This record gives sequence, structure tokens and C-alpha cells, in this order.
Amino acid sequence: MTLLLTIVIVVLILILIGFLYLHQAPFGKLPSGSRLARIEQSPHYRDGKFHNVLTTPIYSENSNLYTVVKEKLFTKERLKPLQKVPIKKTDLHVLQEDEEMMVWFGHSSFFIRTGRKNMLFDPIFSQTGAPVSFSKAFPSTNYYTPDDMPDIDYLFISHDHWDHLDYATLTALRPKIKQVVCGLGVGSHLEHWGFKPEIITELDWGDTVALGDGFTVHGVTARHYSGRDYRQKRTLWLSFVIEAPGQKIFYSGDSGYGPHFAEVGKQYGPFDLVILENGQYNTQWRFIHMFPNEVLKAAQDLRAKSLLPVHAGKFALSIHSWDTPFRRISEHGGDKTFHLLMPMIGERVKLWKDQDQQQFERWWESIK
Repeated sequence: MTLLLTIVIVVLILILIGFLYLHQAPFGKLPSGSRLARIEQSPHYRDGKFHNVLTTPIYSENSNLYTVVKEKLFTKERLKPLQKVPIKKTDLHVLQEDEEMMVWFGHSSFFIRTGRKNMLFDPIFSQTGAPVSFSKAFPSTNYYTPDDMPDIDYLFISHDHWDHLDYATLTALRPKIKQVVCGLGVGSHLEHWGFKPEIITELDWGDTVALGDGFTVHGVTARHYSGRDYRQKRTLWLSFVIEAPGQKIFYSGDSGYGPHFAEVGKQYGPFDLVILENGQYNTQWRFIHMFPNEVLKAAQDLRAKSLLPVHAGKFALSIHSWDTPFRRISEHGGDKTFHLLMPMIGERVKLWKDQDQQQFERWWESIK
């Protein structure tokens, strides 16, 4: 009887610890009330979850969480660089009023200045892109901080995974953010973290919002999923089409390859700038992340004039060598119809005028 009671007490304590852990602020808050009522009206939401337009399992055939963890534990690839990743520091506080430029911060975080507006995408300036610190940022890649950011007119969040929606970064940036655009339900996390509801715009696939001053944003389909704990697909993942004054921009967020890229290209293209995920791919989850050859195909489908590949260079979330995404995309990108942008972290990238004349060092080749 004493042993049974001890076991029950231990189990209850573990349940309590798990409950308290999952209710920490960084985990955010799932949609409820009127926000959930709106979500339930979405044609992409049923049985308590969002669903991809195409059948999109998280794991590929014969793969599961066990096989993924096993592969990660026994991989012999160079998951992280042994040396510091080279970076450049661009002072974003002293930009010219009419300057048109972009800076990539590593992974899928980047800043765009166009049409006299500052836009920030999926910022993460933390040491880890997960709820536990197994995968820390590569050496030197966390050089930028929230203090380095100017006031942000538009913050775009593609989905609520930890490597795209970072609690520490966003709470530090909160006083600088004028407006947020995200997928359905993601605003629940942001409000839980102190963002005012009136500055948050949530989009479904197919929704459009006019932001003013010549900026219009369309939420479009992505092949992925969402979730900050075991409760998955309760908020929407999406890509963005941004119509800025005189320019068109596409950002994929996280997405596997599919016919949706050609559909977006046909409806909204051509695009002056396309930002596509290119990293953390794996055959075990091939439906939710693109391989480099698929990235190039998607850029062509979108009718891109310039391509910035992202989702690499800062965290090792898959089992490929840290520099493989850069090597593979650069090897196959030279003969395409678009200009390939491969800047260092923090390097100033010119936009629009003479953009195709800017050349970049093959910086990933200089480090082990």
C-alpha cells in the first residue's frame, strides 16, 4: 500500500510539474472566445484543427518521432560550424528616409526597408529556437539584438513555431511595433504577451488587408503546421504576398513544395523579391520543408526576379551539414532566371535599383 501511494504521489507531482511548465509565458496561449469563434468559420478548420489544402503529413512514410530522434542522435554530419560565422553590422537606426534595402539576421529573420516603411519578419534574437536549449545558435550569429532594431511599421509572423515566434525577442521589441500581421489565432499568443489587440491583424488563406500608404498584404497557402506544445494545428501557418509601392514581395514562411507556388505566381506574380525557406529539410519530413532543388523550382513558379534563401545559418534543426543549404542552392542557382541573393548575416542588400548587380562573397566556404 505504501509503495502504491508513493507511485501515485510521484505521478501526480510529475503531472503538476508538466502542467506548470506548459503554462509558462513563452508557450503562449491558444485561441478562445471570439477569436476561436472566428477560427471556426474558416473553411480550412475542422475537428478542432487547421488542415492543409493538400494532404500534408508531418512525417513521411515509415517515419515518426522515434526515427527522427534516433537519426538526430547518431548523425555524423557537421551540424554546426566549428568557427564563428562571419557577420556584418548594419546600423538600422541611421537609414536614409527613402532608402530601399534589406538585412538578413540568420534563420528566417530579416528586415526590409521599402516605401519609407520598416518591415520585420519572424524575428528571433535568442540563443535557441526551441523550448529546450538542445539546439543553440551558431557561434556569433546572435550578434543582433532587439536594441538594434528601429521602430517597426509592420511585423510579420508566419506561424507560431518557436524558431519563428520567439517570446523573449517579441516582448523586448513590443514598444517598437506599430502593427502586426499574422495567421488566424497567432494573435492570442501576442495578446498574452502584452501586445494590444488593436494593432494585430490575423489573416486566413485568401484574406487581404490594406495597411495604408500603398501597402496591401495577402495571406496565402503554405504546406506546414503549427504548435508550441503537443497541441498542434490550432493556429494558422501561412505565406505572405506583400504589395508595396511599386514592388511585390513574397515570403514563404515554412512550407513544403506544392502547386500553390505556381498558383500564387499566376495570381500575384511576377515578384520583385521572393524569400523562401532553404534549410532544415529532411526526407523524414519532406512534405513540410523544401529541399534546395524544390526551392529553385518554387522561385521559378512564383516568377521571381530575385531570391533570398533563408531558414539556415543559425540553428541546426535537421541532420544535414550546416552549410549544405548554401552550397546546394548556390551550385544550382546560377543558370536560373532570377538573381540569387546570398548575403552574410547583417549585410546590407540593395533592393530594386541595380539589385542584380550586387555580388556576394561565398562566405560559407571560408569556415569549417
